[in-house]
Amino acid sequence: MITVAIADDQTLVRAGFRALLDSEPDIGVVAEAADGDTAVALVREHRPDVVLMDIRMPELDGLQATARITADPELSHTRVVVLTTFELDEYVFGALRAGASGFLLKDLEPADLLSAVRVVAAGEALLAPRLTRRLIEAFVAGGGAGSLAGGEAAEQITTLTPREREVLALVGRGASNAEIAQALVVSPLTAKTHVARLFAKLGARDRAQLVVIAYESGTVVPGISP
Repeated sequence: MITVAIADDQTLVRAGFRALLDSEPDIGVVAEAADGDTAVALVREHRPDVVLMDIRMPELDGLQATARITADPELSHTRVVVLTTFELDEYVFGALRAGASGFLLKDLEPADLLSAVRVVAAGEALLAPRLTRRLIEAFVAGGGAGSLAGGEAAEQITTLTPREREVLALVGRGASNAEIAQALVVSPLTAKTHVARLFAKLGARDRAQLVVIAYESGTVVPGISP
């Protein structure tokens, strides 16, 4: 059973998501919250697999709540997916930097929400390559990208081998392990090993954070194709 917590200040949104998720035999909603403080407390209590987190909430917003959840070692298995009404929402980039595994638009199709929950629960980052890349590129190009973890993004990649930098660039462009394997002419297992080493060397929680590092370090430049 995949356990889910929903954090949104709109009662109807929470009710709609809950009805959809609870209708599936392999998914169960274990908590609901209308603000960030309550969300963090309930996540610590129930330790769900996935948190659907609205960005704009009273008391403590979704960005701060996401940071608190992802910084808690006891919640290392919990994945946060941020919810937004706007495709290019500057707060979403902040949430990705804070450790969110991806983001979803609130008007997505029901089947896409169910698929997203299952993908994230399986340990994959919900990058939605087209939307996430567009979001990050717009934010970086507009001068909004600060420095990751205190300005260490560029310094972090100096520890990588040339091949690992290639892999980071591919991850930054939204490539899956299978696509990385194909691009570098290596086995899928080798590609997976390279990505795992990136997690370890860069201290990234998941692929979403690798994408952020790829952009902030200049490994991937907005608007420039590989």
